[in-house]
Amino acid sequence: MDENIELLEYIYKNSEMGVFTIKQLLKDLNEKDNKIKALADDEMKEYNKFQDESKKLIKKHGYELKTNGLMAKMGSSMGIKKEVKNDNSDSNIAHMLTEGITMGIVDMETKLKRYKDTVDKKIYNLGKDFLKFQQGEIEKLKEFM
Repeated sequence: MDENIELLEYIYKNSEMGVFTIKQLLKDLNEKDNKIKALADDEMKEYNKFQDESKKLIKKHGYELKTNGLMAKMGSSMGIKKEVKNDNSDSNIAHMLTEGITMGIVDMETKLKRYKDTVDKKIYNLGKDFLKFQQGEIEKLKEFM
């Protein structure tokens, strides 16, 4: 697979899962009075931007878009429901989001190192922006822990 597409697909799938997960989280927190909801909503909007941009670039390169599988989404959805049911405190929600984002950060850092000299600069910079976004979200979430 072309390295450009591989990096774009990773950004797309990661941001798609971010949007899906946060939508589910906000739905589960709908009747609750959590302060973290505003941060989560803003985070979801940013994930949406990265999802849209990576999707546009994937299609521009003539590649068929691959989305996350149903099983991954179902697993994520069930995990969120369980966590919110057990402990819907802002600190627990922040911890849960931080764990997911941290996995994405590690993977993105690895991909950026691997593809630094082989991918289109625009795509590489999108990856770097995505990484910076995720790192910034971790810092914002720390305020709730």
